Amino acid sequence: MAKKRPQTKATKPQTKAGATGVNEPVPVVGAREPCPCGSGRRYKACHGRAAAHAVTELVQRPFEGLPGECDWVALRELVPAATVELTLKGGLPEGVPSVTLATVLPMAWPALRRDDGSVLLGLQNDTPSGDLSRDLAGTLRKALAAQPGTPVTGSDPASDVRLQDLLDPDADFVPQVHSGFEFWVPDSAEQASGEVAASLERANAAAIPTVKLSGVDAAYWCETPEKNHLRWVMPHPEERLLDALARLHAAGTSSLGEGTRLVGSFRAHGLMVPVWDLPSSMGAKECETPAAEFAERLAAALEKDAPLTPEERRARGGLTNRQVTLS
Repeated sequence: MAKKRPQTKATKPQTKAGATGVNEPVPVVGAREPCPCGSGRRYKACHGRAAAHAVTELVQRPFEGLPGECDWVALRELVPAATVELTLKGGLPEGVPSVTLATVLPMAWPALRRDDGSVLLGLQNDTPSGDLSRDLAGTLRKALAAQPGTPVTGSDPASDVRLQDLLDPDADFVPQVHSGFEFWVPDSAEQASGEVAASLERANAAAIPTVKLSGVDAAYWCETPEKNHLRWVMPHPEERLLDALARLHAAGTSSLGEGTRLVGSFRAHGLMVPVWDLPSSMGAKECETPAAEFAERLAAALEKDAPLTPEERRARGGLTNRQVTLS
């Protein structure tokens, strides 16, 4: 039999950072102790039940409702090095000149409060619960309250907010894709030293060259030794998108030109990411016009609601069989 875990006893209150970065008291209680809400019930049967459920429940679309949901997914799963300036509801707290989302931070830190007070929030990290938005919001709140020059090593376990509660829904979400991770160091990569320098060197060596297309949303070209690829995060409902892609595939119009091929798709954070193989001679600039033309064909196919033909059903089955779930 498994050993029983010792119950956590209530001692002095710990603190959690509010959206403004101000610490607020949060009682620490064990599962069998009275809930601090005053209901008279044990914590595990009262507010602890919702907290436990939040940890285990998988949120299929954690970025739904945020500006740039498709780009959030791309930066989480596909893009090695990128940053985005984030806008908080109500503005920045005092002493925090900026908040920047980054794909990866040195030593895989979840977040970093720089010497000047600015905050970097890492996106490609393991998270403790099934709600990525909640975990990132907890990390952001800890970073806003951290001392300047301090890395943040974990999320706020008591966080009850999500990114959708902290970020301005009307702000633009504009990713800036980088060729490497020199953005870790504010002025020059030459300032990096010790573990940061070693981490920077390893990350740069592993980064796949990636470019965001400018003519369509959330489409990212990348270069690999054998061939290039286009990976395009799309917001449409999966079943509807599969039907549309199948119609185009059966009609021979799903490619992006000679030597290109729609090879399948990823499923990531509730969205589909179709993937095309490209010849090594086809760079990001050469993708712009074919991608824009494909977007027009896809829009027309999405409008159709007639039953799929036998050829289209076979094409749909092939696309479904070549689908990989990332998250």
